[in-house]
Amino acid sequence: MKRHVALVFALLSMAAPALAQDSPDAVVAGTVPFEMKVLATGLEGPWELTWGPDNYLWVTERTAGRIDRINPADGSKTTLIDIEEVSAPGGQDGLLGLALHPDLLRGTGNDYVYTAYTYVDDARGADPVVTDPASPYRFLYTKIVRLTYDAATDKLIDPVDLIVGLPASSDHNSGRMKIGPDGKLYYTIGDGGKDQLGNWCQPIEAQRLPTADELAAKDFIAYQGKSLRLDLDGSIPADNPQIDGVVSHIFTYGHRNMQGIDFAPDGTLYASEQGPKTDDEVNILVPGGNFGWPHVAGFRDDKAYQYARWKDATTPCEQLQFSDITIDPSVPVEDETSWTEPMQDPLATLFTVPSDWDFTDPVCKGVDFICWPTVAASSIQTYMPTGEGIPGWENSLIVTTLKRGSIYRLPLAADGKSLRGPIERYFQSENRFRDVALSPDSKTIYVATDPGGLAEALAGGTTTTMQNPGSILVFSYTGKTASTTAPTSEALMVVPGEAAAAAGLPPSFTAAQADRGKIAYNANCVSCHGQNLISATYGTPLAGEYFAGNWNGKSVGDLYRKAHDTMPPSRPGTLPASDYADIIAYVLSVNGLAAGDAELPPDPATLDGMTIITGAAQ
Repeated sequence: MKRHVALVFALLSMAAPALAQDSPDAVVAGTVPFEMKVLATGLEGPWELTWGPDNYLWVTERTAGRIDRINPADGSKTTLIDIEEVSAPGGQDGLLGLALHPDLLRGTGNDYVYTAYTYVDDARGADPVVTDPASPYRFLYTKIVRLTYDAATDKLIDPVDLIVGLPASSDHNSGRMKIGPDGKLYYTIGDGGKDQLGNWCQPIEAQRLPTADELAAKDFIAYQGKSLRLDLDGSIPADNPQIDGVVSHIFTYGHRNMQGIDFAPDGTLYASEQGPKTDDEVNILVPGGNFGWPHVAGFRDDKAYQYARWKDATTPCEQLQFSDITIDPSVPVEDETSWTEPMQDPLATLFTVPSDWDFTDPVCKGVDFICWPTVAASSIQTYMPTGEGIPGWENSLIVTTLKRGSIYRLPLAADGKSLRGPIERYFQSENRFRDVALSPDSKTIYVATDPGGLAEALAGGTTTTMQNPGSILVFSYTGKTASTTAPTSEALMVVPGEAAAAAGLPPSFTAAQADRGKIAYNANCVSCHGQNLISATYGTPLAGEYFAGNWNGKSVGDLYRKAHDTMPPSRPGTLPASDYADIIAYVLSVNGLAAGDAELPPDPATLDGMTIITGAAQ
């Protein structure tokens, strides 16, 4: 059967305006129609994706150490350089950021390309916090390099080290790079994943600032958890902010893992940053700004986050078992409001939840972090086209996500400093979206995907099987209305049952049954699909136009089988048959179907004679 399913739908007209601290339920599925195709595959960890002045995509392959040009017409790839010095022992190191000089290919002699990568530097000495002599991170550092593009050979040549010995770690290296409208090079360095997981006994140094003596010695250990601003020769700009009496490369500080930066046309620098269990952040970076980490995640609101200082535990840290959920009593903890230093509030968070939020959702089967409210924001792109662009998208931010395999669109107010509506989610998939680039007409979105890892499954829970590993995906605006959108790639579809219903009877259920269904839904479904059934953060929407686009004209029997065979994701088919029928009655009632005198029976054969026609399709 040919599957005619629109990619994204939502009840935007029914949504309330989004607030800066919305929870996951506030997100709605986007309504703009796109067609999707796969442009390129087989990439070894594509990290940075940039549209070049030659109208090609320029890409760094993190683990391969390669910089490529990819033809957006046919996906053909040319390797410009293979950097043998790149060392990528883990999941967040290797060849990272890439920036093209504004004069590249303009005949000015500035055909420069800038990149950053981790490398082994025995001469600098060991990282003092890495005590294992066999660790691949013991002598691992980061450098920023300038390359020259030779158009005659289509190669990058003549590497020049601009700055060496920057911090590197097994976690949270960040590694985003941009050249600003001021002609300066901006680069992000994460906090090294300190105070958590395998680095739980290492203190976070995102608030630590360099001394004059350290700068004189070119010791950059204090650059962890910072954004940097460099002259194009690697030196410190004279107009960099003076922080704690010292002018260094540091532009902002107090960051966790800032994997996205991008400039708006007016020079505003936006950033996306990964939070802990809550509060991924979207920030506006200002010179000398302190963004609060690790004392504050998101807003200073004491919601669902406390700073636990594992290194300072009264029981020796090495004897403890690290946990994000249960903090050992010997570990000192700190409320956000107990830290009173000046800080910059985020523009928005993804997402803030109450302190009583359950961070152990059984749907993730112990891989709890996939079900946390954070989405693992991996890049940010300003969407402010000078031409026509995509209707309704003007003055927006696009954020790619790793855990959610999606992009989130954040519509901005006119001043660019707050949101003007709900956050929208697009392109839900079983992928890890790493970076994004736009075509010159701003109507095509290119997305780079990780070659592997953990992500949210379409049916809820987790998956380690990526739909499009190590790929460049293309999402093209079709210009059609949602009701006439052509089918997009089935690789990114959530498709209901195979059988289409012939014209049949309308569903029959009672108000009492729908009430019972609401109770069963709240007990088994709300964490994935949200209280309003359209959150689409952990599960697909069960109400509104998205639901109508998937299910109108299908039989209630198909919907019953889909629910029974896949839900709840951690234990499908385990609810009483009557509970499945009750939940479907509730879902149908939310979608505008009227209750009657007879209950919906838990019998698929009988339900095959009933056809779903919701109010959203009328």
